[in-house]
Parts: sequence; C-alpha cells; structure tokens
Amino acid sequence: MNVTILDDYFDTIRTLHCYKMLNGYNVTIWNDQVQDINTLVDRLKDTEILVLIRERTRITGELLERLPYLKLISQRSVYPHIDINACNRLSIIVSSNQHTDTPSYAAAELTWGLILAAMRQIPQQMAALKEGKWQIGIGATLRGKTLGIYGYGRIGSTVAGYGKAFGMNILIWAREASLARARSDGYTTASSKEEFFKTCDVLSLHMRLVDATRDIVTSDDLALMKTTALIVNTSRAGLIQSNALISALRAGRPGMAAVDVFENEPMRDTTNPLLTMNNVICTPHIGYVSIDEYEIQFTDIFQQILAYANGNPIHVVNPQVIRQ
Repeated sequence: MNVTILDDYFDTIRTLHCYKMLNGYNVTIWNDQVQDINTLVDRLKDTEILVLIRERTRITGELLERLPYLKLISQRSVYPHIDINACNRLSIIVSSNQHTDTPSYAAAELTWGLILAAMRQIPQQMAALKEGKWQIGIGATLRGKTLGIYGYGRIGSTVAGYGKAFGMNILIWAREASLARARSDGYTTASSKEEFFKTCDVLSLHMRLVDATRDIVTSDDLALMKTTALIVNTSRAGLIQSNALISALRAGRPGMAAVDVFENEPMRDTTNPLLTMNNVICTPHIGYVSIDEYEIQFTDIFQQILAYANGNPIHVVNPQVIRQ
C-alpha cells in the first residue's frame, strides 16, 4: 500500500525505532510544509494511507474530493484540521488515538521550561551576555508563589505536580467536573474566574480548542492579572481573544508571557509583536516535538495502519464509514 507522511520537517520519522513497522509498505515522506491544494493533490494522488503530524496540514473536503485512492488517515490526538464529514461521505476512515490515559509529558515539560525561562529571564540574559553585557536585570523565584492551572486535564494536572514539587501554591480553575477532580487530588480551586486571574503569579492554559473554549480568555480577564504575573500558553492560541494578549502586555497586565502557539502556523512573520517584546518568550509550537514523544505517537499511528491492513481498524473516530 502507498503511505504518505506529511510535514516531517527534520526527516525524523525514518530514524525512529517504530519506523520498521512500515517495512513492506511504499512510504513517501515530505519534509516541507505546504497548504496549496494543487500541490497537495499532486503529492497525494496515489496515496492510500495518509499519515498526519498533528494539525500541521489542513485536510479539507476540497482536497479529499481529489484523492480517489485514499482510504485511511492515521494520526494521533485531536482532529479539528480534518473535514470529518467529507471523510464520511467519501468512505475514508480516520484513526486517531486520543490517548485518554496518558498526558503529553513533552508538552508539560516544555511548559515548565518556559515558566523557568521567563521568570528567570534566561533567553534575555543569554542574548545580553553574547553582546558583552553582564546581567541585565533581576528575575524571580517560584517557591511560595501561586501557580494557576486553567484546565485540569492530563497536561494541566501534570504541570500542577511540577509546581508542587517546586514549592508553589497551586490554584485551579476549570469546568466543574475538573474542579471536583482537582479537589480530590488535594489542590485548592478558585471561587471564581475573577479571583483566579487576580491571584495567580503564573497562569498556565491547558485546554483543548473547541467552540466552548475559543476566546475563553478575554481582555477583561487579562486586565485583572498582576503587573508581575506571567501567562503561559502551550495549548492553542485561539483560547485567548485575538490580539488581546498583545494589548494586555502593552498595558502591563500581565507583565510577562511565554507562548508556544500562534493563531496562524507556521508563523514566520518576524514583525509579529510577540517576537519583538522584551517581556515575551516564544517557541515555534514544539510542545510535543521531542524524539521520545515521536516514538510514542508514531508507534500508535503505525499500529493503526497495521490494524487497518489486517481488516480491523482501531481508534476510529468515524465508525459509520466502517458500517457503510
């Protein structure tokens, strides 16, 4: 079968131990990132199984209509970038393990790295040292400060554990079921969203981007934060109202931000205000990008391919296609 893998920027997948699971398949790997439909059609016209790396390429109905041999899309985690209705109409199976029992430790670790980097001004201090300057300011320690976790799911609960290990006071805000779970885990929950934003010294967002969570953080919320506070977003840019974070940082509340996600990705606009502010550190959506996480993710993805080839597809998000 013809398997195509998109958006493997650094040609990493063929170096993974799990890649041998595709022995015997005709595999094509593309390392660049394109969204042009005609280019994608040309690359995918003979593809029977398409492997996606998260949300890097949008799989639209217009594209799918022009891929007559495509029978399976195999990926991991959420799938807002795939037109599931078109897949149903065209009898294309989408297999995507939601890994409900395990967090992305890579994303949680990056979150913690960004918190440390921002609070201690590590990128700024490094850049200054390379320019011959010896110390450019004073950072802040974490012990005794309040870490706010907005969204107490798998990653949020893991980051809360890191904060506890660093001697931080943990405060949770989330939907009611998650608040109950946080309390059962021994954490304090905020009495209101307003109290949450006012209290946190570090506030980290950990929610999926769905209709209910889009723009869930508003300009008014950000204006409640301390002038010394840090907001961290390694989840999705759409959780914060468009341009609200930039305006808030310019106004001084919060005082800092650490960002791994952007409204339009890949983001290559060097004039983006988030890249030009001295109180912001940015990374290019690398939360899940580690060799260890890739081994986990692509083992799942390739297992889904093998299961499909054996006539028993797994982790199917549109089972009606099978019933058809």
